[in-house]
This record gives sequence, C-alpha cells and structure tokens, in this order.
Amino acid sequence: MKQQGLVMVFSLLVLLSLTILGVSSVTSGLFQSKMASSLENRTIAFDAAEAAVSGVVFESEDPAVLTDPALTDPLSEARQQNAIDLANQDLSCFDNINWTDRSMTQAGLTSGVRQVVAGAYNTNPSTASWSKTAFVREQACLGSSNVISGSSINCHVFLVRGCGQLANAGYAVANTLTTSVFAPASGN
Repeated sequence: MKQQGLVMVFSLLVLLSLTILGVSSVTSGLFQSKMASSLENRTIAFDAAEAAVSGVVFESEDPAVLTDPALTDPLSEARQQNAIDLANQDLSCFDNINWTDRSMTQAGLTSGVRQVVAGAYNTNPSTASWSKTAFVREQACLGSSNVISGSSINCHVFLVRGCGQLANAGYAVANTLTTSVFAPASGN
C-alpha cells in the first residue's frame, strides 16, 4: 500500500512539473510574439518616416514645383523662416511652430504638386507619415565647392526629419537627414 501512495505522489509531481513547463512555454511564446509585433510596428513606422524624408527630397527637386511661382518647395519654405536654434529648440515630430510640414499618403508622390494632403501612409495597420524641414545655417561651402570660392554662393544647411506613427501609438518613429543646397549668399 505504501508503494502505491508513493507512485501517486510521484505521478502528481511529474504532472505538476509538466504543467509548469507548459505554462512557461506558452508565456514565453506570447512574449516573443509581442516583441515581434512591436518590432514590426516600429519597422512600418520607420519606413513611413523614410518615405517622408524622400518626399521632401523629391519635392525639392521637382522642376514643376521649382518653376511655379505659386508653389514653394519645403527647403525654400524653411529658408524663409528663422534658423532653428538647436541648443534651445527641440526636433520633435510634434512641434508645429518651428518647422515647415509635408505629408505622405498611400497615393505616393505626385510630380508638380505640394505634398501637403493629410492622409494615411498605410491603412493596414493605419500609419501616418509626415516630414518637417528646418533651416539650420548658411555657411561657406567646403570640399569640391572650393572651386567657386570668392563667388557669392554659400551652402544653406537644412534638417529634414521624417516621422512615422501607427494609429493608437503613443510615440512616433523619426529619422533625420542633414542636407545643404548651393544658394546665393544672404548678404548679396
């Protein structure tokens, strides 16, 4: 009789350990699934931010925008504002005061228009994509541009921040590009 009771206790211990092992496996699987989903969401938001940066570059090189006096590209708009003070101003995607703004939608980029229509960059999952452009400074051009030294051309430096955000996310993913453009010096 004592042996039968011992077998029963041993069986219950084996069953308990298998239950604990099963529960921990399920918990681990759920945790890994959440991590993969979070990484996928951040990747989608980052892709949206990259598209927004590309949109600024596209529009700033669009001959139809550059030759139409009724339209202004994002770099020209940013140059008309005061230079951003990086020591005292934040580069937040949600700052609507110090930046010129462009939006990206599922329709992609259209030549000859300003990309300012608000809309979803992606609908499944719902993702917003927008960019901000700020003028940083005017400086002497370096490198191969030294060929034009002594002329009235300077490099105008801009920051372009692309932002992407999934619906219901409390954060936006951002990527920043620094670019410079040859332009007449301000004093001339």
